[in-house]
Amino acid sequence: MCGIIAYTGHQQAAPILIDGLRRLEYRGYDSAGISVVSRKKVRTWKASGKIAVLESRLPESINANCGIGHTRWATHGAPTDENAHPHNSADETLTIVHNGIIENVDALKARLGDVEYQSETDSEVLAHLLSHTMDLNNCSLVDAMREVLTRIVGTYGIAAISSAESEKIILARSGSPVIIGIGEGEMLAASDMSALSRYTREVVHLDDGEVAELTPDGFAVTKLDASPADKSSMTLVNNLEDYDRGGYDHYLYREIVDQPDTVRRTISGRLDKRFNTAHLGGLNMDPRDLLQVQRIKILGCGSALYAGMSGASMIESLSRIPCDAEPAAEFRYRNPVIEANTLYIVVSQSGETFDTLAATREIQRKGGFVLGIVNSVGSTIAREVDGGIYMHAGPEVSVASTKAFTAMLSVFALLAILFGRARDVSPQRGAQLLKALEDAPDKIADVLALETHIASIANKHAKCHSAFFIGRTAAFTVALEGAQKLKEISYIHAEAYPASELKHGPLALVTSKTPCVVILPESELLEKSLGTLEEIKARSAPVIAVTDSDNSRIDKLADDVIRVPRSDELVQGMIMGVALQIYAYHSAVALGRDVDQPRNLAKSVTVE
Repeated sequence: MCGIIAYTGHQQAAPILIDGLRRLEYRGYDSAGISVVSRKKVRTWKASGKIAVLESRLPESINANCGIGHTRWATHGAPTDENAHPHNSADETLTIVHNGIIENVDALKARLGDVEYQSETDSEVLAHLLSHTMDLNNCSLVDAMREVLTRIVGTYGIAAISSAESEKIILARSGSPVIIGIGEGEMLAASDMSALSRYTREVVHLDDGEVAELTPDGFAVTKLDASPADKSSMTLVNNLEDYDRGGYDHYLYREIVDQPDTVRRTISGRLDKRFNTAHLGGLNMDPRDLLQVQRIKILGCGSALYAGMSGASMIESLSRIPCDAEPAAEFRYRNPVIEANTLYIVVSQSGETFDTLAATREIQRKGGFVLGIVNSVGSTIAREVDGGIYMHAGPEVSVASTKAFTAMLSVFALLAILFGRARDVSPQRGAQLLKALEDAPDKIADVLALETHIASIANKHAKCHSAFFIGRTAAFTVALEGAQKLKEISYIHAEAYPASELKHGPLALVTSKTPCVVILPESELLEKSLGTLEEIKARSAPVIAVTDSDNSRIDKLADDVIRVPRSDELVQGMIMGVALQIYAYHSAVALGRDVDQPRNLAKSVTVE
């Protein structure tokens, strides 16, 4: 969600801070600001709106070598100049940026007494608490930070600077990512790798309950009790160009067309043709462990949840292990029963999704084994799970997930093959499944070649107020993600329903002005699904069929047909899903939407 960037070193800080903020734009934001220590004073500039507005308010020259910056996504208080970060202490000698939510803000304000606040945010109280603690205890900023954090209830990623310690940056983390970037004679920090990739390849992740002190010469990390924390660095694997648009108009478009290569990266080295199964080295489960699993529960949020629902269908179909998916945010609050022989799988592109991380910790607290599927190497979920699989999708910059979603489906296909071969799938069928997965990138490329046709259909229906996505059994999860993409980036109201549920209520809303996108994979249920088309056509609704079947009735009943390559049912959803991504993208473009940064949404949801 919100983004943090910090710098101390030998270079001018302001240009680095602004560049870092631009690289954090994809996370979603509604205001931005920077603070620097200059001539032993803290100077702050901030503005609601885009970073360009902030830049227009900066002086031509800012002589400062230490500073912090922030992009805010409003939680407490509207997106205004006053509510933008950074927030200063009353005497303007100290300033902070904060990601997260302070839950006991009212109690903290009462403790401070008569303080005049300049914003409606919960974050501002941190600046006043730190300043008050430094004055009261005559202590350094890092000591004040540790003292203040013992009183905080909530989540935070914090960066703070003070005119009294002009080269130092103090960082803290609990539930919101903070990453230290190590340079030569300079140090950086950010909430996201993308802001660091231009300046360093060596990073350190803070863990919850840790505080870091940065100077140009290095860093020190301690726990809240001031005891040292043992930290080791890791090397970034992504290149700077991975975060660029690559000549395309939008990041989202680049990420859609990158998907053949994405799937190749995800499955590379993981197809075991000797035994016709999958090879997944990070599971920390041997064949006996696989046989002990009696149930699988998959948890995620948003597109990760829909990928998990597809994955549950794949795994249960091939392995005959009962498998289902549930929203992580609901799971963590319903006091779930954790079973000894149940495998829990959490899915998150960022590896920092707050509700998914909280669910992970709740499962582990009760003794459950958690397997993680994540994209971001070194992320919190990746470091805390008991076993894991990296997607290797590469950076996904656009807020709406496309290639990461497809990579998730690829990982679930691998897991389905692995569990299937351990249980119920013959070597011959295993070979067919591996071939289907191996062929998927070329078939996705064939779908991309249909772009002009899909775009024409999208343009025809872009001005509709509502759309329905319909699918049966496994195709319903494809419909869910298709509706999600359309509503996310085009703002068209879109809902997905199982085909069997259409007559149990939703059919009342189907009219001649309600396009219905019907997912029709070739299967034994195709004839039943064609009956659903008949029901929709009887209400004069436009029908868009997405299918890999050559059944002639589809062409007679549908107004438009998107025909994708025929494939094994294991990868049908993956291939059809790409067609729906293209449809959503061109709908959004036709309506002039901000495709990469849709309103009210953020890339990584690190607060409740």
